[in-house]
Amino acid sequence: MRRLRIFTSLWAMRPHDASGVLLDDAAVCEKVAAAGYDGLALDLGAADVAQVRAIAPHLERHGLTPLIVAFPPTVDSLGETLAMARDMGSPFVVVIGQVMPVTVDEMVPVVARWIAMAEAAGVPIQFETHRNCITNDLYATLQLIERLPDMRLCADLSHYVVDREFKLPLSAEQEAMIARILHRSDSFQGRVASRQQIQVQLDFPQHAKWVDLFRGWWRQGLADWRARNTEGDCVFLCELGPPEYAMTDAAGREMSDRWTEALTIKGWIEDDWAALEAQGDPASA
Repeated sequence: MRRLRIFTSLWAMRPHDASGVLLDDAAVCEKVAAAGYDGLALDLGAADVAQVRAIAPHLERHGLTPLIVAFPPTVDSLGETLAMARDMGSPFVVVIGQVMPVTVDEMVPVVARWIAMAEAAGVPIQFETHRNCITNDLYATLQLIERLPDMRLCADLSHYVVDREFKLPLSAEQEAMIARILHRSDSFQGRVASRQQIQVQLDFPQHAKWVDLFRGWWRQGLADWRARNTEGDCVFLCELGPPEYAMTDAAGREMSDRWTEALTIKGWIEDDWAALEAQGDPASA
């Protein structure tokens, strides 16, 4: 049986909207569960281990699944995170590796070592497509997945749109590169970027073309995942970050309601999944 499971991020809840109010752990979990999310991503780049462990009882109380997002600064340091993820019941660990060799030849043994560590720990890992980490560059990541067949990705395509300064309309070559990333991805993250901004407002008319681009990629990613998997959980993380990811005006006020925007993305993904269920699964491109 296949399931769609939609998460939001603890990082995105601090604060969760333009009010600037910082909810405590209990209130965060209550609000997230009431909105119908399945789990909460716990970002070790924005919270320390003690904070992650402190929220665990509240997650359990509200039936939310934790998802650990790791930023290992050394190769061996991932081991502690894998053990914590196993203890907490995280379905996998998202890796944003802070070991960043310059060449692909140097990257390969680092990624291979992390994959081996995850296999030994019995905890799957996915490498997020993210700036300022080992998957920083789209071209290098495409080479890595060619050389490492067991390397699985978590697709946050906002980073590559900014990093490569994609211009619309995309070329056939660019679309093909993104399709290769999606085909290797086992989970997806929801944020709309433009070629200049990492996170844009969903309802501003000037951003409509970027919303259309990302919605198409998300549908493509879901369809590709379903074509490769006859059972299991497809995880989609709505991750709309607080300032300075969120754009602000001259007074520092956010220019949109991120909580509502995340729920909008959640609804889009649920509708797309339902449509795919209804039409069946054509072969993956």
